Amino acid sequence: MKKLNILLLIIVTIMALYGIIMIYSASSVWAQYKFNDAFHFAKYQFIFFIISFLCMLIVKKIDYNLYKKHSNKILLLSLILLIIVLIPGIGTLRNGSRSWFKIGPFGLQPSEIAKVSLIIFLSKYLEKNQNNLSNIKKSILPVLGIIFLFFGLIMLEPDFGTGMVIVLSLMLILFISGVKIKFFASLGILGILGIAGLIIIAPYRLKRIISFLNPWSDPLGSGYQIIQSLYAIGPASLLGLGFGKSIQKQFYLPEPQTDFIFAIICEEFGLVGAISVIFLFISLFYIILKISLKQSNLFAKYLSFGLGMQIILQGALNLCVVTSLIPVTGVTLPFFSYGGSSLLVSMMSIGIILNICGNGK
Repeated sequence: MKKLNILLLIIVTIMALYGIIMIYSASSVWAQYKFNDAFHFAKYQFIFFIISFLCMLIVKKIDYNLYKKHSNKILLLSLILLIIVLIPGIGTLRNGSRSWFKIGPFGLQPSEIAKVSLIIFLSKYLEKNQNNLSNIKKSILPVLGIIFLFFGLIMLEPDFGTGMVIVLSLMLILFISGVKIKFFASLGILGILGIAGLIIIAPYRLKRIISFLNPWSDPLGSGYQIIQSLYAIGPASLLGLGFGKSIQKQFYLPEPQTDFIFAIICEEFGLVGAISVIFLFISLFYIILKISLKQSNLFAKYLSFGLGMQIILQGALNLCVVTSLIPVTGVTLPFFSYGGSSLLVSMMSIGIILNICGNGK
């Protein structure tokens, strides 16, 4: 287990440092123009990394059973934060979404905290009710109500991408706990109807789907971002254009240091760069899965699996969006994209997994 601990620590450190380097490259032109400092975003991300890394080391020392003991309090706190952030004047409006608290130069995203709190809560709930999971009505439906309450609040921001990551992560935990397949089939039908309802409520989502199917139907509007992303990836070849030589970061691809940083990696490092990122995520998935499977304690098993899967799922969704395999969801690439909240929560999640790995039996 000690070997897995070291490997996990090495992998996430490489990913985060790789991300800082690429954030500098992707953002340098925009940062020089807006702040007269090409290193502006890279410097802030390095500060985020130092803070997040230290928090990870602290969390690594905290017994994971403490989260089980206080799971209800943690869940209640995240629920309160999700409600407060919706209040105008308290929650900060950014890119049409009121999903941030502004704290000086930094931002805190309550939906990121909700990811972890729901995984902790569900892991404890499933451990407690493991023998009653065949009774969907009594054991699963109550917890589904809580999940969709959180999903509804996140959709009010709105933040569909984060909401999807949360729901899919929790469904995977339910799946490995032994819930029957027919339950997921029924839930899938409800999910399709729910997505249809969300499209009707907010027509901009329909535009995203249309732009996904045919970005060139609105090349200067809803299809613009994905077209620029494909322009970055398309001509990259095996080794790309070279570090710092991206064309699309020259005011073509909007804010390339965030959601679409993978496109810049592909453009500058080609197929080799793309494979390197995918390899790191596959390695992360393998290590976390191995740690989870080695746990005899059900809470530890579900918690480590859930925390790992929410990172992997978010990464997979981002890669699919950037390569135009699915419509734009607005999720960042964990450890690589610019942003303090995402990096902090991801590193703290890894800290919990490291503690489980160190103490697990």
